[in-house]
Amino acid sequence: MNILFIAPYAPNPVRVRPYEFIRALLRRGNDVTLAALWTSEPERTDLALLAGMGATVISEPMQTYRSLANSAATLLRSTPLQAAYSWNATLMARIHTALQQERFTAVHVEHLRGSRYAVGVRRALDAHPTIPRLPIVWDSVDSISYLFEQTVQSSRSLRARLMTWIELERARRHEAWLVGQFERTLVTSVLDKAAFVGLLSQYAGDDLHTLADRIEVISNGVDLDHFAFRDPLDRPTNRIIFSGKMSYHANVTAALHLVNDIMPYIWAQRPDVQVWLVGKDPSAEVRRLASEQPPLPGSDQPRVVVTGGVPSMPEYIQNATVAVAPLLYGAGVQNKALEALACGAPVVATSQATGALSVQAGQDLLVADGSEAFATEVLRLFADPDLRARVGAAGRRYVETHHSWDAAAQMLENVYRTPLT
Repeated sequence: MNILFIAPYAPNPVRVRPYEFIRALLRRGNDVTLAALWTSEPERTDLALLAGMGATVISEPMQTYRSLANSAATLLRSTPLQAAYSWNATLMARIHTALQQERFTAVHVEHLRGSRYAVGVRRALDAHPTIPRLPIVWDSVDSISYLFEQTVQSSRSLRARLMTWIELERARRHEAWLVGQFERTLVTSVLDKAAFVGLLSQYAGDDLHTLADRIEVISNGVDLDHFAFRDPLDRPTNRIIFSGKMSYHANVTAALHLVNDIMPYIWAQRPDVQVWLVGKDPSAEVRRLASEQPPLPGSDQPRVVVTGGVPSMPEYIQNATVAVAPLLYGAGVQNKALEALACGAPVVATSQATGALSVQAGQDLLVADGSEAFATEVLRLFADPDLRARVGAAGRRYVETHHSWDAAAQMLENVYRTPLT
Protein backbone atom coordinates (compact mmCIF):
# COMPACT_ATOMS: atom_id res chain seq x y z
CA MET A 1 0.00 0.00 0.00
CA ASN A 2 1.00 3.61 -0.54
CA ILE A 3 -0.40 5.82 2.24
CA LEU A 4 -0.55 9.61 2.40
CA PHE A 5 -0.42 10.28 6.16
CA ILE A 6 -1.25 13.86 7.24
CA ALA A 7 -0.48 15.08 10.77
CA PRO A 8 -0.92 18.60 12.20
CA TYR A 9 2.27 18.14 14.23
CA ALA A 10 5.46 16.09 14.15
CA PRO A 11 4.80 12.47 15.21
CA ASN A 12 7.25 11.34 17.90
CA PRO A 13 7.38 8.99 20.92
CA VAL A 14 5.27 11.48 22.92
CA ARG A 15 2.67 11.84 20.13
CA VAL A 16 2.80 8.12 20.09
CA ARG A 17 -0.21 7.02 18.02
CA PRO A 18 0.75 8.52 14.62
CA TYR A 19 4.43 7.79 15.30
CA GLU A 20 3.86 4.10 15.97
CA PHE A 21 1.31 3.76 13.17
CA ILE A 22 3.87 5.07 10.69
CA ARG A 23 6.65 2.85 12.06
CA ALA A 24 4.43 -0.24 11.97
CA LEU A 25 3.15 0.49 8.46
CA LEU A 26 6.73 0.84 7.22
CA ARG A 27 7.80 -2.38 8.96
CA ARG A 28 4.95 -4.19 7.23
CA GLY A 29 6.24 -3.15 3.81
CA ASN A 30 3.97 -0.21 3.07
CA ASP A 31 5.06 3.09 1.54
CA VAL A 32 4.23 6.15 3.65
CA THR A 33 4.34 9.81 2.63
CA LEU A 34 4.04 11.95 5.75
CA ALA A 35 2.81 15.55 5.43
CA ALA A 36 3.30 17.34 8.75
CA LEU A 37 4.00 20.65 10.47
CA TRP A 38 6.88 21.41 12.81
CA THR A 39 7.22 24.20 15.38
CA SER A 40 10.79 23.74 16.65
CA GLU A 41 14.12 22.24 15.68
CA PRO A 42 13.55 19.16 17.87
CA GLU A 43 10.29 18.54 15.99
CA ARG A 44 12.12 18.98 12.70
CA THR A 45 14.57 16.35 13.93
CA ASP A 46 11.63 14.05 14.75
CA LEU A 47 10.53 14.27 11.13
CA ALA A 48 14.07 13.58 9.90
CA LEU A 49 14.15 10.43 12.06
CA LEU A 50 10.95 9.19 10.41
CA ALA A 51 12.49 9.93 7.02
CA GLY A 52 15.47 7.84 8.08
CA MET A 53 13.08 4.96 8.79
CA GLY A 54 11.84 5.11 5.19
CA ALA A 55 8.97 7.62 5.16
CA THR A 56 8.83 10.32 2.50
CA VAL A 57 8.39 13.56 4.44
CA ILE A 58 6.66 16.76 3.29
CA SER A 59 6.93 19.38 6.01
CA GLU A 60 6.35 23.06 6.68
CA PRO A 61 7.17 25.25 9.70
CA MET A 62 4.24 26.46 11.79
CA GLN A 63 4.85 29.65 13.73
CA THR A 64 2.90 30.34 16.92
CA TYR A 65 1.60 33.66 15.59
CA ARG A 66 0.01 31.84 12.65
CA SER A 67 -1.81 29.40 14.93
CA LEU A 68 -3.03 32.28 17.10
CA ALA A 69 -4.19 34.15 13.99
CA ASN A 70 -6.04 31.04 12.80
CA SER A 71 -7.78 30.80 16.17
CA ALA A 72 -8.68 34.50 16.26
CA ALA A 73 -10.17 34.31 12.78
CA THR A 74 -12.38 31.42 13.88
CA LEU A 75 -13.72 32.88 17.14
CA LEU A 76 -16.90 34.25 15.57
CA ARG A 77 -17.49 31.24 13.31
CA SER A 78 -19.11 27.89 13.94
CA THR A 79 -15.86 25.94 13.42
CA PRO A 80 -14.04 24.97 16.65
CA LEU A 81 -10.67 26.55 17.30
CA GLN A 82 -9.06 23.10 17.36
CA ALA A 83 -10.00 22.54 13.71
CA ALA A 84 -8.40 25.84 12.64
CA TYR A 85 -5.36 26.00 14.92
CA SER A 86 -2.95 24.03 12.70
CA TRP A 87 -4.10 25.20 9.27
CA ASN A 88 -1.22 25.99 6.90
CA ALA A 89 -2.13 26.80 3.30
CA THR A 90 1.38 26.06 2.07
CA LEU A 91 1.27 22.53 3.45
CA MET A 92 -2.18 22.03 1.89
CA ALA A 93 -0.82 23.14 -1.49
CA ARG A 94 2.02 20.64 -1.22
CA ILE A 95 -0.47 17.90 -0.29
CA HIS A 96 -2.48 18.79 -3.37
CA THR A 97 0.65 18.49 -5.52
CA ALA A 98 1.45 15.10 -4.00
CA LEU A 99 -2.07 13.88 -4.83
CA GLN A 100 -1.54 14.89 -8.46
CA GLN A 101 1.90 13.34 -8.75
CA GLU A 102 1.57 10.13 -6.73
CA ARG A 103 -0.92 7.28 -6.81
CA PHE A 104 -1.94 6.63 -3.21
CA THR A 105 -4.01 3.79 -1.76
CA ALA A 106 -5.61 5.91 0.98
CA VAL A 107 -5.27 9.19 2.86
CA HIS A 108 -4.94 9.06 6.66
CA VAL A 109 -5.46 12.32 8.61
CA GLU A 110 -4.65 12.67 12.31
CA HIS A 111 -6.78 14.42 14.97
CA LEU A 112 -9.38 17.19 14.98
CA ARG A 113 -6.50 19.63 14.44
CA GLY A 114 -5.79 17.92 11.12
CA SER A 115 -9.41 17.60 10.03
CA ARG A 116 -9.33 20.70 7.82
CA TYR A 117 -6.66 19.00 5.69
CA ALA A 118 -8.95 15.97 5.34
CA VAL A 119 -11.73 18.27 4.17
CA GLY A 120 -9.25 19.92 1.80
CA VAL A 121 -8.29 16.55 0.32
CA ARG A 122 -11.96 15.63 -0.15
CA ARG A 123 -12.61 18.89 -2.00
CA ALA A 124 -9.49 18.46 -4.13
CA LEU A 125 -10.58 14.96 -5.15
CA ASP A 126 -14.10 16.17 -5.94
CA ALA A 127 -12.86 19.14 -7.97
CA HIS A 128 -10.17 17.37 -10.01
CA PRO A 129 -11.45 14.28 -11.83
CA THR A 130 -7.92 13.59 -13.07
CA ILE A 131 -6.90 12.68 -9.49
CA PRO A 132 -7.98 9.10 -8.75
CA ARG A 133 -10.62 8.76 -6.05
CA LEU A 134 -9.37 7.13 -2.85
CA PRO A 135 -10.67 6.56 0.69
CA ILE A 136 -10.02 9.21 3.33
CA VAL A 137 -9.59 7.96 6.91
CA TRP A 138 -9.90 10.55 9.66
CA ASP A 139 -8.31 9.39 12.93
CA SER A 140 -10.11 11.51 15.48
CA VAL A 141 -8.17 9.57 18.17
CA ASP A 142 -10.60 10.67 20.91
CA SER A 143 -13.92 12.47 20.86
CA ILE A 144 -12.78 15.98 21.70
CA SER A 145 -16.29 17.10 22.60
CA TYR A 146 -16.58 14.17 25.04
CA LEU A 147 -13.30 15.30 26.63
CA PHE A 148 -14.55 18.91 26.74
CA GLU A 149 -17.77 17.89 28.51
CA GLN A 150 -15.72 16.32 31.29
CA THR A 151 -13.27 19.23 31.40
CA VAL A 152 -16.04 21.76 31.99
CA GLN A 153 -17.23 19.70 34.96
CA SER A 154 -13.99 18.46 36.52
CA SER A 155 -10.91 20.46 35.55
CA ARG A 156 -9.18 22.38 38.35
CA SER A 157 -7.92 24.90 35.79
CA LEU A 158 -10.25 27.88 35.35
CA ARG A 159 -8.63 28.60 31.98
CA ALA A 160 -9.27 25.04 30.75
CA ARG A 161 -12.90 25.15 31.89
CA LEU A 162 -13.47 28.50 30.18
CA MET A 163 -11.85 27.51 26.87
CA THR A 164 -13.66 24.19 26.68
CA TRP A 165 -16.99 25.84 27.56
CA ILE A 166 -16.48 28.21 24.60
CA GLU A 167 -15.58 25.29 22.30
CA LEU A 168 -18.00 22.61 23.46
CA GLU A 169 -21.12 23.11 21.35
CA ARG A 170 -19.31 23.83 18.10
CA ALA A 171 -16.96 20.89 18.70
CA ARG A 172 -20.02 18.64 19.05
CA ARG A 173 -21.56 19.85 15.82
CA HIS A 174 -18.29 19.76 13.91
CA GLU A 175 -17.34 16.25 14.99
CA ALA A 176 -20.77 14.94 13.98
CA TRP A 177 -20.45 16.67 10.59
CA LEU A 178 -16.95 15.32 9.99
CA VAL A 179 -18.07 11.69 10.31
CA GLY A 180 -20.22 12.18 7.22
CA GLN A 181 -17.37 13.59 5.12
CA PHE A 182 -15.06 10.55 5.03
CA GLU A 183 -15.09 6.82 4.41
CA ARG A 184 -13.99 6.01 7.94
CA THR A 185 -13.49 7.75 11.29
CA LEU A 186 -11.16 6.09 13.81
CA VAL A 187 -11.23 6.31 17.61
CA THR A 188 -9.18 4.56 20.28
CA SER A 189 -11.99 3.18 22.43
CA VAL A 190 -15.59 2.00 22.50
CA LEU A 191 -16.32 4.87 24.90
CA ASP A 192 -15.28 7.39 22.27
CA LYS A 193 -17.29 5.59 19.60
CA ALA A 194 -20.32 5.75 21.89
CA ALA A 195 -19.71 9.49 22.32
CA PHE A 196 -19.65 9.93 18.53
CA VAL A 197 -22.82 7.88 18.11
CA GLY A 198 -24.44 10.13 20.70
CA LEU A 199 -23.47 13.15 18.65
CA LEU A 200 -24.85 11.56 15.49
CA SER A 201 -28.14 10.77 17.22
CA GLN A 202 -28.41 14.47 18.04
CA TYR A 203 -27.29 15.95 14.73
CA ALA A 204 -27.44 13.32 11.96
CA GLY A 205 -31.15 12.46 11.94
CA ASP A 206 -32.10 9.57 9.66
CA ASP A 207 -28.45 8.97 8.68
CA LEU A 208 -27.53 7.82 12.21
CA HIS A 209 -27.02 4.11 11.53
CA THR A 210 -25.27 4.62 8.19
CA LEU A 211 -22.80 7.08 9.69
CA ALA A 212 -22.30 5.11 12.91
CA ASP A 213 -21.14 2.16 10.79
CA ARG A 214 -18.29 4.33 9.48
CA ILE A 215 -16.71 4.63 12.94
CA GLU A 216 -14.00 2.05 13.72
CA VAL A 217 -12.20 1.40 17.01
CA ILE A 218 -8.44 0.82 16.81
CA SER A 219 -6.83 0.98 20.22
CA ASN A 220 -3.29 2.12 20.96
CA GLY A 221 -0.41 -0.29 21.32
CA VAL A 222 2.81 -0.30 23.30
CA ASP A 223 6.39 -0.71 22.10
CA LEU A 224 7.03 -3.83 24.19
CA ASP A 225 10.79 -3.78 23.60
CA HIS A 226 11.15 -0.14 24.63
CA PHE A 227 8.81 -0.45 27.63
CA ALA A 228 10.50 -3.62 28.85
CA PHE A 229 9.37 -5.68 31.84
CA ARG A 230 11.25 -5.32 35.11
CA ASP A 231 10.53 -7.55 38.10
CA PRO A 232 8.15 -5.62 40.39
CA LEU A 233 10.24 -6.73 43.38
CA ASP A 234 13.54 -5.54 41.90
CA ARG A 235 12.72 -1.87 42.44
CA PRO A 236 12.91 0.88 45.07
CA THR A 237 10.32 0.29 47.79
CA ASN A 238 9.07 3.82 48.43
CA ARG A 239 8.38 5.41 45.02
CA ILE A 240 5.11 6.32 43.26
CA ILE A 241 5.15 7.51 39.66
CA PHE A 242 2.56 9.44 37.68
CA SER A 243 3.63 10.03 34.08
CA GLY A 244 2.36 12.04 31.12
CA LYS A 245 2.59 15.43 29.50
CA MET A 246 2.33 17.70 32.51
CA SER A 247 0.91 20.71 30.68
CA TYR A 248 -2.19 18.76 29.56
CA HIS A 249 -5.09 19.95 31.69
CA ALA A 250 -6.38 16.45 32.57
CA ASN A 251 -2.90 15.45 33.78
CA VAL A 252 -2.51 18.70 35.72
CA THR A 253 -5.81 18.05 37.49
CA ALA A 254 -4.76 14.45 38.20
CA ALA A 255 -1.38 15.52 39.60
CA LEU A 256 -3.03 18.04 41.93
CA HIS A 257 -5.54 15.40 43.00
CA LEU A 258 -2.75 12.89 43.71
CA VAL A 259 -0.57 15.15 45.82
CA ASN A 260 -3.22 17.24 47.57
CA ASP A 261 -6.03 14.71 48.08
CA ILE A 262 -4.60 11.17 47.96
CA MET A 263 -1.08 11.45 49.33
CA PRO A 264 -2.04 12.80 52.78
CA TYR A 265 -3.71 9.42 53.47
CA ILE A 266 -0.61 7.58 52.26
CA TRP A 267 1.89 9.79 54.06
CA ALA A 268 -0.06 9.33 57.30
CA GLN A 269 0.95 5.63 57.22
CA ARG A 270 4.05 5.72 55.02
CA PRO A 271 5.78 9.09 55.48
CA ASP A 272 8.80 7.79 53.53
CA VAL A 273 6.93 7.49 50.20
CA GLN A 274 8.19 9.73 47.40
CA VAL A 275 6.02 10.93 44.48
CA TRP A 276 7.57 11.34 41.03
CA LEU A 277 5.65 13.42 38.46
CA VAL A 278 7.39 12.57 35.20
CA GLY A 279 6.67 14.25 31.88
CA LYS A 280 7.44 17.22 29.72
CA ASP A 281 6.30 20.83 30.11
CA PRO A 282 5.04 20.78 33.72
CA SER A 283 2.68 23.67 34.37
CA ALA A 284 3.36 26.20 37.12
CA GLU A 285 0.75 24.44 39.28
CA VAL A 286 2.54 21.12 38.90
CA ARG A 287 5.97 22.63 39.58
CA ARG A 288 4.65 24.20 42.79
CA LEU A 289 3.70 20.77 44.11
CA ALA A 290 7.41 20.04 44.59
CA SER A 291 8.16 23.24 46.50
CA GLU A 292 5.05 23.15 48.69
CA GLN A 293 5.89 19.83 50.37
CA PRO A 294 8.51 19.37 53.11
CA PRO A 295 11.34 16.90 52.50
CA LEU A 296 11.07 13.26 53.46
CA PRO A 297 11.37 12.80 57.26
CA GLY A 298 14.96 12.62 58.43
CA SER A 299 16.25 13.37 54.94
CA ASP A 300 16.95 16.19 52.52
CA GLN A 301 15.20 14.21 49.74
CA PRO A 302 12.06 15.89 48.35
CA ARG A 303 8.67 14.33 48.91
CA VAL A 304 7.55 15.33 45.41
CA VAL A 305 9.89 15.27 42.40
CA VAL A 306 8.86 17.05 39.20
CA THR A 307 11.23 16.01 36.43
CA GLY A 308 10.05 17.76 33.27
CA GLY A 309 10.92 15.96 30.05
CA VAL A 310 13.12 12.87 30.45
CA PRO A 311 15.29 11.02 27.92
CA SER A 312 13.86 7.59 28.78
CA MET A 313 10.39 7.21 30.28
CA PRO A 314 10.77 3.42 30.73
CA GLU A 315 13.74 3.93 33.06
CA TYR A 316 11.58 5.98 35.42
CA ILE A 317 8.64 3.57 35.32
CA GLN A 318 10.95 0.60 35.87
CA ASN A 319 12.26 2.25 39.05
CA ALA A 320 8.84 2.87 40.60
CA THR A 321 7.27 0.71 43.29
CA VAL A 322 3.76 1.63 42.13
CA ALA A 323 2.48 3.51 39.07
CA VAL A 324 -0.73 5.51 39.42
CA ALA A 325 -3.28 6.99 37.03
CA PRO A 326 -5.53 9.11 39.29
CA LEU A 327 -7.43 10.72 36.41
CA LEU A 328 -10.67 12.49 37.22
CA TYR A 329 -11.58 12.93 33.55
CA GLY A 330 -10.23 12.11 30.11
CA ALA A 331 -10.96 10.44 26.79
CA GLY A 332 -9.51 7.59 24.78
CA VAL A 333 -6.90 5.06 25.86
CA GLN A 334 -4.51 6.21 28.59
CA ASN A 335 -1.02 5.44 27.29
CA LYS A 336 0.46 6.14 30.72
CA ALA A 337 -1.43 3.12 32.08
CA LEU A 338 -0.43 0.88 29.16
CA GLU A 339 3.24 1.84 29.44
CA ALA A 340 3.31 1.18 33.17
CA LEU A 341 1.61 -2.19 32.71
CA ALA A 342 4.15 -3.10 30.02
CA CYS A 343 7.04 -2.32 32.37
CA GLY A 344 5.59 -4.56 35.08
CA ALA A 345 4.84 -1.72 37.47
CA PRO A 346 1.76 -2.59 39.56
CA VAL A 347 -0.83 0.05 38.67
CA VAL A 348 -3.56 1.74 40.68
CA ALA A 349 -5.99 3.69 38.51
CA THR A 350 -9.37 5.36 38.67
CA SER A 351 -12.25 3.85 36.72
CA GLN A 352 -11.99 6.91 34.48
CA ALA A 353 -8.46 5.89 33.48
CA THR A 354 -9.40 2.27 32.73
CA GLY A 355 -12.79 2.58 31.07
CA ALA A 356 -11.29 2.20 27.58
CA LEU A 357 -9.30 -0.94 28.52
CA SER A 358 -10.46 -4.56 28.77
CA VAL A 359 -8.45 -5.14 31.95
CA GLN A 360 -9.57 -7.33 34.84
CA ALA A 361 -9.71 -5.10 37.93
CA GLY A 362 -7.97 -6.75 40.85
CA GLN A 363 -5.90 -8.92 38.53
CA ASP A 364 -4.19 -6.81 35.85
CA LEU A 365 -4.30 -3.66 37.97
CA LEU A 366 -6.16 -2.21 40.95
CA VAL A 367 -9.03 0.24 40.45
CA ALA A 368 -10.30 2.73 43.01
CA ASP A 369 -12.26 5.99 43.01
CA GLY A 370 -12.21 8.53 45.80
CA SER A 371 -9.11 9.77 47.55
CA GLU A 372 -9.17 7.47 50.59
CA ALA A 373 -10.08 4.35 48.57
CA PHE A 374 -7.32 5.10 46.07
CA ALA A 375 -4.77 5.56 48.87
CA THR A 376 -5.87 2.27 50.44
CA GLU A 377 -5.11 0.34 47.25
CA VAL A 378 -1.69 1.97 46.93
CA LEU A 379 -0.89 1.11 50.54
CA ARG A 380 -1.97 -2.51 49.93
CA LEU A 381 0.66 -2.78 47.22
CA PHE A 382 3.36 -1.21 49.37
CA ALA A 383 2.57 -3.63 52.18
CA ASP A 384 2.33 -6.82 50.10
CA PRO A 385 5.30 -7.75 47.87
CA ASP A 386 3.51 -10.86 46.60
CA LEU A 387 0.57 -8.75 45.44
CA ARG A 388 2.96 -6.36 43.68
CA ALA A 389 4.57 -9.30 41.89
CA ARG A 390 1.26 -10.84 40.80
CA VAL A 391 -0.30 -7.59 39.59
CA GLY A 392 2.87 -6.46 37.80
CA ALA A 393 3.23 -9.75 35.92
CA ALA A 394 -0.47 -9.86 35.02
CA GLY A 395 -0.35 -6.30 33.70
CA ARG A 396 2.50 -7.18 31.37
CA ARG A 397 0.61 -10.23 30.07
CA TYR A 398 -2.46 -8.08 29.42
CA VAL A 399 -0.51 -5.61 27.27
CA GLU A 400 1.25 -8.35 25.34
CA THR A 401 -2.12 -9.91 24.54
CA HIS A 402 -4.19 -6.83 23.72
CA HIS A 403 -1.96 -3.91 22.70
CA SER A 404 0.44 -4.78 19.89
CA TRP A 405 1.19 -1.99 17.40
CA ASP A 406 1.62 -4.57 14.67
CA ALA A 407 -1.91 -5.87 15.24
CA ALA A 408 -3.20 -2.29 15.24
CA ALA A 409 -1.43 -1.64 11.92
CA GLN A 410 -3.01 -4.74 10.42
CA MET A 411 -6.44 -3.41 11.40
CA LEU A 412 -5.46 -0.07 9.89
CA GLU A 413 -4.56 -1.70 6.58
CA ASN A 414 -8.01 -3.30 6.49
CA VAL A 415 -9.58 0.13 7.05
CA TYR A 416 -7.57 1.56 4.15
CA ARG A 417 -9.27 -1.01 1.88
CA THR A 418 -12.67 0.53 2.69
CA PRO A 419 -14.81 0.92 -0.45
CA LEU A 420 -15.48 4.46 -1.57
CA THR A 421 -18.75 6.07 -0.46
